[in-house]
Amino acid sequence: MFHRDLDITDEPRVREIVLSIKPGMIINCAVTGVDECERDPELARRMNVLGPRVLAQAASSVGAEIVHFSSNYVFRGDDRSGGDFYSPDDIAEPINEYGRSKLEGEQAVAAECPRSWIIRTSWVFGEGKQSFLATLPARLRAAEQVIAITDIFASATYVRDLVNRLDEIIALRSYGLYHLNNTGVCSFAEFANATARILGLSEAERDSLIEYQSSSDVIRVAPRPRWTPMRCSTSERLGLSPMRRWQEALGAYIADSFPFD
Repeated sequence: MFHRDLDITDEPRVREIVLSIKPGMIINCAVTGVDECERDPELARRMNVLGPRVLAQAASSVGAEIVHFSSNYVFRGDDRSGGDFYSPDDIAEPINEYGRSKLEGEQAVAAECPRSWIIRTSWVFGEGKQSFLATLPARLRAAEQVIAITDIFASATYVRDLVNRLDEIIALRSYGLYHLNNTGVCSFAEFANATARILGLSEAERDSLIEYQSSSDVIRVAPRPRWTPMRCSTSERLGLSPMRRWQEALGAYIADSFPFD
């Protein structure tokens, strides 16, 4: 079944499918863009609150587990620049509709299905992604100019590392709220510069291809939190080692997906 075959907000249809299949686990990866959520708060609530609640209720009805993905955007992010990383124990204070609806979605899933993992992650890059971070290597190798924001900071996450760590957590059957991301913090500008260096671009090429701007120079519908790096303290309590640094993960992504001739 493809994602287009099921509207997760259609409770009767979701219940029908889950009762017929009786899955052992449901993984919710449905997503709506940040600016789209700001333009249409009702859509945000349907996709990020109602849909996850329906899936969690259906999972609970057949004794299934559920993995629900959330976001660093549940945090306010304007009072820690240069300071501590956010842990799962920190208070969530979202500043946009996307973050508010994602937080409510987390709460809905936890309330409806005790056998749940709530996974907050951020700035995911890797194969199949169309995000700024994921497409950077191909764009820079094609000598395409890019705009990189200098003053928004978060934790980047290589999708393969995310999946591997999630497998480890699921195997432990320790339900709860997790932060999963590669170690460290970066801005879009730092990520772009690191990508260019790994690709072997000269300083002159980097200067010509990467345009640095502040967040105030970019017009977007939804406000973005400026400092949301996350600490994976729940994983630490389980005895899992830190995920590798984002620079190493970026190097692996480029080597795997954009091999040099």
